[in-house]
Amino acid sequence: MSGSGRAVAVIGAGSWGLALAAAAARSGTKTRVHSRRHDVALPPGVERAEEYLRIEPDARLVILAVPSDVVRDVARRIGDHLDGRHLVLHGIRGLTGPDLETVGDVLRDETPARRIGALGGPALSEDLLAGRPSVLVCGSHFPEVTAAATAVLGGPTVRLYTTRDLRGVEWASALVGCLALAVGYGQGAGMSVGITAAFISRAMSEASRLAQAVGADERTMMGLAGYGDLLAAIGQGERPEVRLGRALAKGSKLDEALASLGERVEVVELAPRVASWADKQKVPAPIFHAVVHALQGGHSAAALVDGLMTGPLLGSASA
Repeated sequence: MSGSGRAVAVIGAGSWGLALAAAAARSGTKTRVHSRRHDVALPPGVERAEEYLRIEPDARLVILAVPSDVVRDVARRIGDHLDGRHLVLHGIRGLTGPDLETVGDVLRDETPARRIGALGGPALSEDLLAGRPSVLVCGSHFPEVTAAATAVLGGPTVRLYTTRDLRGVEWASALVGCLALAVGYGQGAGMSVGITAAFISRAMSEASRLAQAVGADERTMMGLAGYGDLLAAIGQGERPEVRLGRALAKGSKLDEALASLGERVEVVELAPRVASWADKQKVPAPIFHAVVHALQGGHSAAALVDGLMTGPLLGSASA
């Protein structure tokens, strides 16, 4: 993936897809965006693909940035244009189905591509799009995937860290999305700084137990892909999950809050499935249940604090 002849196909023209496309174009990579929409203004240096979901022969790297509820259909359709030489990255904060399959699992099911990676970390789409300093994490079992991600997305304003823990990055990105909503809810409800700090520590411990239950590395959850991402949410006022949480805390109904955001937020469908899955696995998850209560219009500020103050200590101050 070195040299001026490299190319990348970005699937999805939402805010995150366009942000990743902008970062790729700034690195000198020939960047094409695949989207059904033709009314989207593309970032400088980014081209529109001639045919939706037909991957051009020169694009060895493919980046998916579509909602998790359509990823299986999209993967199935691009699978006809992929083979073993392709590297596939995704930046999707979601887990699919009641069994919480990762997007990587879906890509392996629906495409012949095996060299797969995931993007996570505390970067905001607005920052990437504008070229402001940003930090990303790329997880993959394959060094050629992380090398390609570094070459295409890294640069003077983007620092990209790598890990072999693909599953950890995928679960961290998904779970932090849920917890970022709780951060926004706490802000909207006037939660104190001290309680917010305690909540974040407790929430990440809870998320780590969930991730460990599927074989992810706890260190990934406690690093930039997990802890760093959630810490950043405190100051990322425009992050969709945070905005949604604040709106719910102020009394907005879920459909009203989503309408004002004007975009799909993965946590709305993901949080209830995570809470249900945790119950089945017998992993205590009071904070994730509190997120579900917030989405349902419950008094979640009190529920969050109650979960923090009354949950099991598990014998450690880090619990």
